[in-house]
Amino acid sequence: MANDLMNRHNDLMDFGAGRFFNRLAHSFFDDDFSDLTFNDTMRTDIKESDQAYTATIDLPGVDKKDLKIDYQNNILTVSAKNEQNTDERDENDQLVHRERRYGQFSRQYQLPNVDQDKITAKYNDGVLTITLPKSAEATKHQIEIQ
Repeated sequence: MANDLMNRHNDLMDFGAGRFFNRLAHSFFDDDFSDLTFNDTMRTDIKESDQAYTATIDLPGVDKKDLKIDYQNNILTVSAKNEQNTDERDENDQLVHRERRYGQFSRQYQLPNVDQDKITAKYNDGVLTITLPKSAEATKHQIEIQ
């Protein structure tokens, strides 16, 4: 019952067979099509040092050519698209089943005082690593209290 109360699709006034079929439909679409919403993609770790920010972003299954990185007005934007086509064929090479999935997603991060000309990015085994060196004017300034 506690899980029912936490379920965002739950309608407390929905009883009987209608509730069963509604929950079945929500479960079917939530589980089978979660890749289309990319809810768990672009998991990001951002580390800051005195010299730079380092963003590590998980993008499993995304091809390097489908990535776009932009930095403007202190905002890092990472965009990607994911397209998957699968075919199943029988022993006579006849098409039995075909699935196509497509999705686009992007994420933005506010990272101030970056030297735009020195930003670097590497993509290896589904992990995008972006290094954003801080500009010289980004040094910390201690303010004296009077």
